[in-house]
Amino acid sequence: MSLLHFEIKTFEELSGTEVYKILRLRAEVFVVEQDCVYQDIDDKDQKALHIIGYKNSEIVAYTRIFDAGDYFDDASIGRVVVSEKERKYGHGHKLMSYSIKAVEEKFTTDKIKVSAQCYLKSFYETHGFKQIGEEYLEDGIPHIAMITS
Repeated sequence: MSLLHFEIKTFEELSGTEVYKILRLRAEVFVVEQDCVYQDIDDKDQKALHIIGYKNSEIVAYTRIFDAGDYFDDASIGRVVVSEKERKYGHGHKLMSYSIKAVEEKFTTDKIKVSAQCYLKSFYETHGFKQIGEEYLEDGIPHIAMITS
């Protein structure tokens, strides 16, 4: 197992190849693996900062982060995804820790919101998130809103 390293990029800083690989990873997990048909291309990538996890120059982990008001009222982390073959190495926890730190540093806040798939509630709780509100369906998958602070 080689090490994962992260980069933060604006949409404009992403190469065409990176955009392609990010969209492919998101489709592999959210559309194919989770059998969820949804509109991934939502015109929000342009506002986001992109957290990219590389392993041997391949993109295996990814989130996009938003400042308060750009997606939700609070800063947020979304499209949290790790390649299926890489999950056994704990990359999801590394990705979330890095993403939370990036939100805190880039947007100077520790109040962060996620729209979490319900089955991942305990995963997000280990990173300081607490459920707010009731369960809801997003793209046919049960979700809950969670927030830090």
